[in-house]
Amino acid sequence: MKSFGTIIRVYKNIDWILFASVMALVSFGLITINSFGEANGFFEKQLLSLGISLVAFFVAALFDFRFLKNSKVLMILYGGVCFILGLLFIFGTVAGGAKSWFNFGALAFQPVDIAKVVILLVLAKYFAKRHVQIADFSHIVVSGIYAGIIFLLVLIQPDFGSAMIIFLIWLGMVLIAGLNWKHLLGLFGIGVLSLLLLWVFLFADYQKQRVMTFFDPTADLQGTGYNANQARIALGSGQLIGKGVGYGSQSRLQFLPESETDFILSAFGEEWGFVGLLILFFLYGVVICRLISIAMKGESNFEMLFTGGVAIYFFAHFFIHVGINVGILPVTGTTLPFMSYGGSHLLAEFTALGIVMGMRRHERIAHKSDITHEFLGAERV
Repeated sequence: MKSFGTIIRVYKNIDWILFASVMALVSFGLITINSFGEANGFFEKQLLSLGISLVAFFVAALFDFRFLKNSKVLMILYGGVCFILGLLFIFGTVAGGAKSWFNFGALAFQPVDIAKVVILLVLAKYFAKRHVQIADFSHIVVSGIYAGIIFLLVLIQPDFGSAMIIFLIWLGMVLIAGLNWKHLLGLFGIGVLSLLLLWVFLFADYQKQRVMTFFDPTADLQGTGYNANQARIALGSGQLIGKGVGYGSQSRLQFLPESETDFILSAFGEEWGFVGLLILFFLYGVVICRLISIAMKGESNFEMLFTGGVAIYFFAHFFIHVGINVGILPVTGTTLPFMSYGGSHLLAEFTALGIVMGMRRHERIAHKSDITHEFLGAERV
């Protein structure tokens, strides 16, 4: 058991600028959710989820996560996640058209959020150990199999939004590990072929319709195009400084569906306007930049890759969520990190940050000349 003095020393190594930025994002989310009204109870539930997530963050920050470099430990975690995702098809509850939740009455849990953290750990370990041979295409294939199994388990739920996040996590990890550009072109071709196969054999009719609506948003404004159209209306009506907290008519009057989750950016933009969105984007930029800075100083490639992967994980969610809300991506149902309502994703995000803080205790001092030359260098496995 760690002594009180040891705990204090550990918490001194937390990146408090990163933590403060995250808490500002959480606060914006809570304020936006609370502005919808008290009848739904979302605000109180989110506060409870935040409390649990903060406990997970500070507990995780205490651990020395170098034990995760043990392949057996990671394979147990990976196998456990795949098993739990498989159980969804037997015991899962359908929500939003996808069988992706375990419902325990007052408590519901979406295991794909934890799966994202586990796949980050697995890929970080895999590429850290084989970074010297990263030019060998076989390692890209093997890593793709690890991510692909979880990708397929999520896709056939069907949860296309989460599946795309897993794909982007894998692609981002491959890129920062040092993928050859020729291999990248090959992957692009494989990706196009895979999308065609998914369209023909796996996409549900409503998912195909959402994609078609993306190319012609005005085709069905009262049907599949309704959500995206209302999101754009909400964002546009916020103008420069917004309508004010609690005065967002699109969300408060429920014209904007899922305003607490999939379209919380639009709900926020309506109340806070362009200025509020700039502040929001700045905070996300701080989070990503601080994570990259921590990654540069990682004790080994494993810590560097995992922390960089967490930055990719947050950015992928941010990019897709923003793209959906402004109408440049099809509606897939993706949360905004730290802001959207939901305990599962909040717990996963704070747990990932807690692991990063635990790893940060052993960081090295990075010099500018080292960053280009040594980032993910073969000599630091």
